[in-house]
Amino acid sequence: MNIRVLRIELKRSIAPWAGAVVLTTALAFLYLIPGQHWRGTTAWTAQWTSMALWTRSLLFYLWPLAVGFGALQGLRDHRSKMSELLTTTPRPAWHRAAKGAGTTAITLASAFALLVLVGAVPVLANTDYTHLGWLPISLVGALALVAGAVLGMGVGRALPSALTPPALAMGALVFTTLMHMSLGRTETITATGFPSTEPNRVSLLSPAVEEVREALVTLSASVHVGQTIWLLGMAATGFALLVAATPRARLIALTPVLAGAVLALLVLPSDPRRMYVVDEAAAELVCDGPVCVTKTHQARLADLAGPGKAALHLLHGALGSQAPVSVRENTAVLPNGSTPQWSRKTVLFDFDDDIIAAAKGEELTWALLAKGMVPGCAPVGWSSFGGDEFAQPVAVGWVLGDLRSLPGTGAESLRRKIDAEARPVWTELKALPRAEQLSRIDAMRAAALSCKGDAFDALKGGASR
Repeated sequence: MNIRVLRIELKRSIAPWAGAVVLTTALAFLYLIPGQHWRGTTAWTAQWTSMALWTRSLLFYLWPLAVGFGALQGLRDHRSKMSELLTTTPRPAWHRAAKGAGTTAITLASAFALLVLVGAVPVLANTDYTHLGWLPISLVGALALVAGAVLGMGVGRALPSALTPPALAMGALVFTTLMHMSLGRTETITATGFPSTEPNRVSLLSPAVEEVREALVTLSASVHVGQTIWLLGMAATGFALLVAATPRARLIALTPVLAGAVLALLVLPSDPRRMYVVDEAAAELVCDGPVCVTKTHQARLADLAGPGKAALHLLHGALGSQAPVSVRENTAVLPNGSTPQWSRKTVLFDFDDDIIAAAKGEELTWALLAKGMVPGCAPVGWSSFGGDEFAQPVAVGWVLGDLRSLPGTGAESLRRKIDAEARPVWTELKALPRAEQLSRIDAMRAAALSCKGDAFDALKGGASR
């Protein structure tokens, strides 16, 4: 297809509108609707992989739009009332089909590329960690839009009705919804005994991906391969429907999408831990002495090293040989609902922890002290407020010799509640003999680091001792 033909197709088809609507809808969602995609280390402009995954997650809405616009494009010959006349021309049917499908593919792929480019500009400014591991995520996303549109064109040509585009778009939206709900989820019971769900293999047939919850998580290679097979089969069926002239040919045209689905399901992983995996290169540690962060956040090491070393020094003075000897960004990615895993010898933290994210300078030292003493036992992906939040200021105050309000504890009312709970326990603890203080602190750390028992009760001399 040369430039002249492309220019004519752009003038006489809805392909440019499809690209424009997809791009503006995506940008409106990202910039006008507040949400997790603007927060913390997983913001869509924070890292390359996060940007690629967030733009892929938008296919939940954008893919049905592409399918609907494709169906509308597929009605062009029927609307012109020249279908029979066109079949008499010497030009082969696949040639005419390729022009329309190619133009639509170019506009949709260009729209998605522009969306990625809009995200790439701030990512370049926000991170020093540059890599190409995110590229397959975006390439499969562009392929999904193209395949969906070509399938829509084929169905629109095979079923030439004004109801076909809206019905097909609604069907595509139902498909993406089901893939992220009942059909695409498997019910499980977490280690803490609560019911939960996790994605299954079928969910990967959706072009959209899960929301980004961890900066170090990416899609595995087998997911890219399986989804590419599925989408190529979908595009092949769409194109075959575009050129098929008989009911039998249209029936045969369904073969590629069915074969693609079967092959994809054979390739796609069934274990959720092999779908969304840790990017080992991004999780590689970069250290300044005993303080380490992942390569993804290496630009933040300079601000963390001083407070981290100060926290280790203070902990050694308070706990002696029982103190942690290093500070390290937590690279463990656990399933939602599971119990966190902590270490006695390493202060593990996450840049998205409330008390870490809100802290700077001396407050960052206090926050790391809190993570070293009472790291928190809320199940992964859940939030809680209670004993751990009350125990943290008491433990940090015990190390520093004075009760302090920790950063990131939320509204003033929450700070007052924490202070009201912590101050009597702090006063009682300081009045005890040194040996009894150490006994309660040891009991508190045992409960806090194993997530068995109540750390705050241990400080009060309760059952966890």
